[in-house]
Amino acid sequence: MDPVVHFEMAYENRQRMSDFYQKTFDWKPIHMPHMDDYVLVQTGETDDKGMIQKPGMINGGFYKKPEDPKAQAPSVVIAVENLEESQKKVTENGGIILDQPMEIPEVGHYFSFQDTEGNRVGVLQPLPMN
Repeated sequence: MDPVVHFEMAYENRQRMSDFYQKTFDWKPIHMPHMDDYVLVQTGETDDKGMIQKPGMINGGFYKKPEDPKAQAPSVVIAVENLEESQKKVTENGGIILDQPMEIPEVGHYFSFQDTEGNRVGVLQPLPMN
């Protein structure tokens, strides 16, 4: 069974979003300017590598809100052992691959797809953890 390991939502104003979630839920925003102004958010206690410590909890991230309304909805990221195999399964079962796999430095490889219900979902093959 492949687990949900991350969530993603869009933002219009990075600072306003960061302030809201920090003040409202005590989440820790981490601005990633080298990743097109992506903002990671730690939603619970993490280790020195940013990995969540309490089982069942996940961290998330916020990206600049795109013009396409379909790309503005919140989504989840599912961790898999084999990215290529997952792409194959997605298309075999009626999903549509939205982008080519990309490397996320020090994290792993990622692609997104649209499921049979029109939802945007991310897939991540994490790098091995030491």
